[in-house]
Amino acid sequence: MKIAWNKNVKTKRQPVVAPAKPGLPFGAEGNNDEDEKKGSEEAGTDYPGTKPPDTAQSLQHQGNKLAEEGKYHEALSKWEASLSLIPDNAIIHEQKAQVLLELGDAWCALTAATSATEVEPSWPEAWVTLGRAQLNFGEPDKAIESFDRALAIKPDYSEAKADCETASRLVRKRGQLHSSGDLNANKRRFTVGGNSEKEEKSGRGRSMTRDYRG
Repeated sequence: MKIAWNKNVKTKRQPVVAPAKPGLPFGAEGNNDEDEKKGSEEAGTDYPGTKPPDTAQSLQHQGNKLAEEGKYHEALSKWEASLSLIPDNAIIHEQKAQVLLELGDAWCALTAATSATEVEPSWPEAWVTLGRAQLNFGEPDKAIESFDRALAIKPDYSEAKADCETASRLVRKRGQLHSSGDLNANKRRFTVGGNSEKEEKSGRGRSMTRDYRG
């Protein structure tokens, strides 16, 4: 599987830190900076038996590589560690959702995809992944809303159109079952996985999850 790279996720500007001792005479502050720099270099020295801590970006890349290799649980562990350092990384939330769908955990996938849309509401791919999670969780009505959100941002998004059509067919199928009395009229959830849904999915040649893209 290919991993989704380089999505247009907003980055936050780092705050400007004022000098620790602004009242020092000219030259003294510079010496202090040199001392701090030297201390930082010494702190980063590779002592025997130690290794520098992984950064959020490093953990994300490790997770991406594991996902490409099909090691989904290990990938999720790395992504969780990265999110503990930078919680508002929409790319990781969305990739988590895709992997969780591959693992059959529709509820956790729905939660992860929702986080992606909350962090980056203008990212159409996040809305499509959310729609697929909702579809797999048995909520085609909400899935249609998510696919519509994606199409509002990117009108020519062919995958969103195709998935929206699938969700619409499931809604019509549920309506037919209501009419025939085979489904409780108060039951709005319609779980994906019946014979007709399996035929639709197999006919399209892929599962409801979106392939990772480079």
